[in-house]
Amino acid sequence: MSFLSGSEGRGLGTPAPGVGRERGKLRPLMMLLPYLVRYRGRAAAALLALLVASLATLAVPVAVRRMIDFGFSPERIGLIDQYFSVMIAVVLMLAVASALRYYFVTTLGERVVADLRSAVFAHVTRLSAAFFDTARSGEILSRLTADTTQIKSAVGASVSIALRNFFLFFGSAAMMVVTSPRLSGFVLAAIPVIVLPLVGFGRAVRRRSREAQDTLADASAYASELIGAVRTLQAFTNERLAGARFSGAVERAYDAALKSTRSRAVLTAVVIFLVFASVVMILWVGAQDVLAGRLTAGTLGQFVLYAVFAAGGLGELSQVWGEISQAAGAAERLEELLSEKPAVAAPTHPKPLPLPARGAVAFKDVRFAYPARPQSTVLDGISFDVVPGEKVAIVGPSGAGKSTIFHLLLRYYDPASGSVCLDGVPLVEADPDEARRRIALVPQDVAVFAASIADNIRFGRPDASDADIAHAAELAAATEFITRLPQGFETEIGERGITLSGGQRQRIAIARAILRDAPLLLLDEATSSLDAESEGLVQAALDRLMAKRTTLVIAHRLATVLKCDRILVMDQGRIVEEGTHDQLASAGGLYARLARMQFETA
Repeated sequence: MSFLSGSEGRGLGTPAPGVGRERGKLRPLMMLLPYLVRYRGRAAAALLALLVASLATLAVPVAVRRMIDFGFSPERIGLIDQYFSVMIAVVLMLAVASALRYYFVTTLGERVVADLRSAVFAHVTRLSAAFFDTARSGEILSRLTADTTQIKSAVGASVSIALRNFFLFFGSAAMMVVTSPRLSGFVLAAIPVIVLPLVGFGRAVRRRSREAQDTLADASAYASELIGAVRTLQAFTNERLAGARFSGAVERAYDAALKSTRSRAVLTAVVIFLVFASVVMILWVGAQDVLAGRLTAGTLGQFVLYAVFAAGGLGELSQVWGEISQAAGAAERLEELLSEKPAVAAPTHPKPLPLPARGAVAFKDVRFAYPARPQSTVLDGISFDVVPGEKVAIVGPSGAGKSTIFHLLLRYYDPASGSVCLDGVPLVEADPDEARRRIALVPQDVAVFAASIADNIRFGRPDASDADIAHAAELAAATEFITRLPQGFETEIGERGITLSGGQRQRIAIARAILRDAPLLLLDEATSSLDAESEGLVQAALDRLMAKRTTLVIAHRLATVLKCDRILVMDQGRIVEEGTHDQLASAGGLYARLARMQFETA
């Protein structure tokens, strides 16, 4: 969804997942089985408590029958006290078992969903850059939060209620057969009339629940996009337009939820009517049998109680079936996310990178197009080598493919043809994590997190000490502004570092790269947001940093380019010139033209 377009395109690369195709009933919930197996002891305890509670409930009608048939006479007055004492004990057992069932099932649901959320998040962070080229972060977050909450509701409550009523229904049905086979025949004849609407409406509920969840994800994605760009939104005074678009998205989500709720309501009404109408009919038939002497009053009472239990269990099943169907829709959405495979992954037997790390880089006839735009070639036969310790600048007009070289070095993508090598090893044969640990990046668009300054710098090396962080900040010329902040390094800087200037954010990114201390340094316009004074300080820090390691620089600033050993000039995905600044400036080609346009005004 574009910023103000109101588009409803799917963000995960699948057209309206689940809406245009109907999967088998509750099969998506099977994805929870591996998580449940981890806590089989707690699940077994919940099932045991559930079984005890069901048996205690089923014991009540037997006591009622005996009390009616044998207790209402002067000579058996003592039996009534015994029956009521037994019933109090049964009720106590029922209360304790129900409490234990609630505790075990609820904590099991919380535990399973916590593990599921962690697994989904960990999986998403391992997906390749190509996935995020088309995915919307708001929809991913919706699946990570709203959908897992829906599953928690099902695992922590609905499944428990469903199992309780399942046991109660079949236990009551069995006792009905024992109590009166004749009356049970009428019940068995009524069951298909009740179950068929349950199954049919359940499918409709699941489909519409999935539609509601997808539509809600659209609204969440749109809101996330708007909130992330709220200052731009306000600067262009588009609050009313954005509000109208979001209201429209919310209304679509409401309409989808309304259809789902309407289906559940109709399902509930139909099933409850059929269930209790059947009970009334059976009660009428039973009354005729009592009058004819074929049945005692206590036996009829016992049978009716079991019939009510069975009817109540089936009625409850009709309600929780809708909730479980909703959870199945949520599980399906999460399953789709978990089924996404990284386009870039470590080979089965990765080739180890040599030690010690040197930072040598080689591109050999590399051709590449982004997966989202396969028809647009970004790199067209790029070849160059960078020896350890060499400093190489990459310049060229926008869209020439400069940043793409960094993307391939970081192995966000693999080339369509040719090879990218680090320390003599093709990256496609190496473990991406091992390769990335040899690289430090200072991007133009700095990622700063809603945490303290110290934590943001520590992102470069999580095990770094406070002294290491302070030293890196000093080398990046960040100490002078950090010490002026209220809590110094412990100052919280807000989401995306909103409380800092662009130059301050960039110095934090440079400190992060210094802390990483990798043999290969990638600088993407690392000084573009700095004022003249800060640039001089940071440039000195970068000079010290670059002196020990291989460095690739994307830059327009004259000071940065002049200090590089070599300059590669790119245009339309190709290297069109190569040499030092003096050589290229006197050649009169593209570089000389760029120098006149950009450098001489510096």
